Amino acid sequence: MDSFNSWHLEYSYTELPEQFFTRLNPTTVSRPKLLLFNTELAKSMGITLSDDEDMLAQLFSGNKLIEGGDHIAQAYAGHQFGHFSILGDGRAHLLGEQITPDGRRFDIQLKGSGPTPYSRGGDGRAALGPMLREYLISESMHALNIPSTRSLAVVSTGDGVMRSSQLDGAILTRIASSHIRVGTFEYANRMMGREELKKLADYAIARHYPELTDLENPYLGLLNAVIERQAKLVASWMHVGFIHGVMNTDNMTISGETIDYGPCAFMDIFSMDAVFSSIDTQGRYKYGSQAHAAQWNLARLADSLLPLLDEDTKSAITLAEEAIASFGDIFNQAWISGMRRKLGLLDEEAGDFSLAQNLLEWMQSARADYTRTFRDLSQEILPENDSYQLPSFQEWQTLWHKRRRKDKGSLDASIDLMRKSNPAIIPNNHHVEEVLSSAEDGDLTPFLALHEALQHPFDETPSNARYRNPALLPDPHYQTFCGT
Repeated sequence: MDSFNSWHLEYSYTELPEQFFTRLNPTTVSRPKLLLFNTELAKSMGITLSDDEDMLAQLFSGNKLIEGGDHIAQAYAGHQFGHFSILGDGRAHLLGEQITPDGRRFDIQLKGSGPTPYSRGGDGRAALGPMLREYLISESMHALNIPSTRSLAVVSTGDGVMRSSQLDGAILTRIASSHIRVGTFEYANRMMGREELKKLADYAIARHYPELTDLENPYLGLLNAVIERQAKLVASWMHVGFIHGVMNTDNMTISGETIDYGPCAFMDIFSMDAVFSSIDTQGRYKYGSQAHAAQWNLARLADSLLPLLDEDTKSAITLAEEAIASFGDIFNQAWISGMRRKLGLLDEEAGDFSLAQNLLEWMQSARADYTRTFRDLSQEILPENDSYQLPSFQEWQTLWHKRRRKDKGSLDASIDLMRKSNPAIIPNNHHVEEVLSSAEDGDLTPFLALHEALQHPFDETPSNARYRNPALLPDPHYQTFCGT
């Protein structure tokens, strides 16, 4: 079977001005070996490939390319921890845009595929552990119904990469609605003129928000649409205790998908101040600051769009400020809607926000496990736990029961909603580290078992029982790393 007979690739991004990208092929690797292939995702994209693992390894390493393909690395900028930098795909190559049987368009990108003009002295490669982490977490996020880039394959390269020590190299194949970032608009605004900025905005609207095309001010519509998607995205992170760890503007997509899973983690013991990323020394992107960080990033998008919002600068600034100010209400509404689901509240009451906040305050004071607490509340009878005997919790529980009785629906409907909204398992940090360590030692079996369990996060089955138990003593010094 021809490796490419079911691929329907287009290259619409290359129709933008050439300042937005550089044409180049991935750098070949010495001994590619297929480690993971996402058959379900491939089928959903209309891709049917050979079962020959050697052929697949050649394909997903970039050693074998589509004849006539237009492969690029994208240019963009970004505010990294508040500081502006000119960036770009320093270790990634966009192979093209797959058109699915139902007409959707997805980028297919190799990550860790060699140096580009944007590498800034880096080797353009990636280590095995971080690529496996992105595969595991991105697919887990998809199973949790949170918008995310996805992972199609991981290939080991047979080549070492030097970080703090010599590590095995790997390449991830990433699927995204697009890789257009807030930083792409920053790049266009700072490095090019209004016409190039307009072409990028028109392209983003046509690709992601075609319903905006006929608006009187489609660029204001674009800003508002991205604000809404990002506000809802971050609220969904908060609902499952996800901490991105590196919410720079180059890691915020226009499509509203979660992207880049370097130092991310899922919270165990609840804390609004939870930080796991080793590089976030000031807590800029801590759990409780993610909404503020997103709004700040979106303000940078608004800044970049000012030349398109209105010919009069003052009017453009007013429009931008009004749009950014809407973020808080959108986020709060998305957050409380999700918290109602997590608490089994079928109707809306004015006191629901305080009820949810009070539970979180109790969790923080009691050092309760975030995921476990909500899952316990989803049971008809709470399990035995000393924390649930505390007067502070029982006072809250009494208010919660009183609130639930106000709903028109049944208790069964409430419990069913909670079980569908509160995952039984998440990529718990100590389990993730265990399976990555085994994989780096050559044994993928634990990784595959955890990955399979995470595809059904709301189910309780004998096969995932071991992953539902939180660490008895979570490591208070646990850190995650970018893996660049």
